[in-house]
Amino acid sequence: MAKEKGNKVIAQNKRARHEYTILDTYECGMVLTGTEVKSLREGRANIVDGYAYIQGHEAWVDNLFIPEYTQGTWTNHSAKRKRKLLLHKLEIRKLESKVKETGHTLVPLSLYFKDGRVKLEIALAVGKKLYDKRQTLREQQDRRESDRAIAAARRKQRAV
Repeated sequence: MAKEKGNKVIAQNKRARHEYTILDTYECGMVLTGTEVKSLREGRANIVDGYAYIQGHEAWVDNLFIPEYTQGTWTNHSAKRKRKLLLHKLEIRKLESKVKETGHTLVPLSLYFKDGRVKLEIALAVGKKLYDKRQTLREQQDRRESDRAIAAARRKQRAV
């Protein structure tokens, strides 16, 4: 079998970008069983409820939903078990010190295959307040309106 190349996104956490201010992102591997990988190859996963944490100088992710493999037997995995994340020791130490600061948390952003291996993108984030969310939405809306106005002006110039 030929080795896979490129990235294939399995699941994304769009809600995290809305509810948190992303400070830094990290790509990490995951310790998975065979049936989990087979289930992910079918494109079935949900990371919206997931969260990452540091415990005993190790990075873990919990509440990541990978459904049981349909053709699995007694070797099947539990759908919402905690899974170990593979990061360098220095990255774990840096994240551990940042997470100890008030308000900082680790949030999974996306789950994908990179050259045949499952990767999880986690973010060091700070929760947004309601007014921050409104401000972000307002900025996006203003940006869209200005883009529309520019496009309309260009169309007008071409028509003349």
